[in-house]
Amino acid sequence: MDFIDWRKSPETIHLESTEEEVRARRRRGRKFHDYIEEIIHEAQERGDFDNLAGTGKPLNLSDESLAGDNALGYHLLKNNEYLPAELELAKEIRVERERAEAKLAKVIHKGETLRSRRVSPFPSERRAFNAAVTKTAAEYESTLRELNRKILTLNLIVPTTMHQPFIEVEQLVQNFRDACPLFETKASPYGLGTTGSTM
Repeated sequence: MDFIDWRKSPETIHLESTEEEVRARRRRGRKFHDYIEEIIHEAQERGDFDNLAGTGKPLNLSDESLAGDNALGYHLLKNNEYLPAELELAKEIRVERERAEAKLAKVIHKGETLRSRRVSPFPSERRAFNAAVTKTAAEYESTLRELNRKILTLNLIVPTTMHQPFIEVEQLVQNFRDACPLFETKASPYGLGTTGSTM
């Protein structure tokens, strides 16, 4: 039998019991995970986690005391920046893609610079730019195809959560060509082909 404090008014006794009933009903219908989250949230509101040792400090991830005999090996691997093969491959894919994008950015910037000048580009500059765009597009396409091959290799050796999507090669090459249109080469008035060309 529960103790009832009769000094309190009947309304407050009734309200306290209904709050407990509501809380109990709420907890009965929830999953265990939700129940634990609620307990943690209530403890945070009460301030139970305030002023704990190490609050606001970074975790010490260099502690290898649990590694036992392998601690020295892990320490050497970490200091020499060794990564497992799948992480090395993922890093290599990311770096090569960034390098290819940087090359594209240079060519696009060169095209924008030539188009924004007061003086129109000379025929030799147009030919050089057109050749650079064609060469860069071909290199970009071959790089992307090689990256797709590496992505396939990576996806075969890593868990599903680490899979990377394949690169849409044709779409990206077309986007580059659209961002960097070729200059028109004017025909020579002498019928010798394009302006500035020699036979």
